[in-house]
Amino acid sequence: MTQSLNLANLAMLSSKVGKPRYGRDELRAGILHIGVGNFHRAHQAVYLDDLFNAGRNLDWALIGAGIRAGDRVMRQALEPQNWLTTVVELEPGANTARVTGAMVDFVPVNEDGRPIVNALDDPALRIVSLTVTEGGYCIDPATGAFNPEHPDIIYDTTHMDAPRGVFGALLAALRRRRDRGLTPFTVMSCDNIPHNGQVARDAVAGLADLIDPALAAYVREQVAFPNSMVDRITPATTDRERAILVERFGIRDNWPVFCEPFRQWVLEDNFPTGRPALEEAGVTFTQHVAAFELMKLRILNGGHATIAYPAGLLGIHFVHDAMADPLVRGFLDKLETEEIIPYVPPVPGVELQDYYQLIARRFANPDVGDTIPRLAQDGSNRQPKFILASTRDRLKAGADVTGLALESALWCRYCAGTTDAGEPFTLDDPNADRLTPAALAAKDNPTSFLDLRDIFGDVADAPLFRSQFEAALSSLWRDGTRATLQRYLSGNS
Repeated sequence: MTQSLNLANLAMLSSKVGKPRYGRDELRAGILHIGVGNFHRAHQAVYLDDLFNAGRNLDWALIGAGIRAGDRVMRQALEPQNWLTTVVELEPGANTARVTGAMVDFVPVNEDGRPIVNALDDPALRIVSLTVTEGGYCIDPATGAFNPEHPDIIYDTTHMDAPRGVFGALLAALRRRRDRGLTPFTVMSCDNIPHNGQVARDAVAGLADLIDPALAAYVREQVAFPNSMVDRITPATTDRERAILVERFGIRDNWPVFCEPFRQWVLEDNFPTGRPALEEAGVTFTQHVAAFELMKLRILNGGHATIAYPAGLLGIHFVHDAMADPLVRGFLDKLETEEIIPYVPPVPGVELQDYYQLIARRFANPDVGDTIPRLAQDGSNRQPKFILASTRDRLKAGADVTGLALESALWCRYCAGTTDAGEPFTLDDPNADRLTPAALAAKDNPTSFLDLRDIFGDVADAPLFRSQFEAALSSLWRDGTRATLQRYLSGNS
């Protein structure tokens, strides 16, 4: 029998479905989370659910928040089910489902951030966590520095009463707390950005610099921004996942989350206003977050980019199918082993080759159903962090970048918007309107794509990279993806 997910129906769900062992009336909110997407509900919310199930830290429940249109859609989906979420872990042959109840509310989503600012008047909210994507931090992709010319920043400098950007909302809330004599909340970024806590601080304080230097000093001196590394492969939810949930577990959930069994969270212990005992749920607290973070960004996220574009050009839809393709998998193995991993600094207690083998097994999990279009999206924000950072390090050391240049050429060819077979697709990128014309122009003049200096930065000036990029892109247009990959794997690129 199928049951709609809500608090009233919890007891009627199948016995094979895990359910909260705590009551909603036992929880008190301590965290406001901005950007309630699939990853957050498969990650931070699950760690908290584990703590609450153990009877711990019941005053650290979540309140959801957001500004984007997508946040409004998520709120509308979760409200009828009392903010509950079904999380399905996709271990091959042993899928499991649990209902998490760590979220107790979701503030209204407006076109501006006033509901967020108002909610943060509550001193019980001691942490604001963020998953607003790599592109949401108002940074220059080529340098990673705060961009004061970002449209949201410019707007919010004169609209702090109704800011439309996340960081404008945070700054307005911090200013109100300061003026009322309340302790500032901690800002905890959970996005895939190097030194994400520092980047979040630069965005909030950088905006304050444009408005009130005293407020900027307050942010830098009084507000904590811990760095973190987060990891769990969490594909987008489609009708496929909803149907599987009904068929296998008898639950009708408006927006369930399907994810791999693996999860990891590494945090800097910098929470002056307190925090939940997340170490009891498996979180690693360390002063070496940067090492874990760089390892993950280069090997896992860089690996995602490595397989996304050749697979997309070959018309492959699922990630596990890409991993089963000898040329795509061969490209990943060779690029990771020869060019990426050798320039990843040591990580305490981790053997990098073992970590990569774990990553490859995770990518190949057929039950996850992760898609190539998801991995390929937002390349203009992801390439500088996940691929070009490795390229830059190797160029500085005088090392070869044949494989990395090929990866960048594959991204360029993908930005042209057609597969090798000529099938058109929509480029999912906020900069698509300039990426596609540049990629098409590069068909005749390959290095013209490198004129996107906000993306490539000084990498575009390196003669070795330019020549190898040009050779790879010319081959992709002339001979196709398969022949180009085969030539690279044979050592004849």
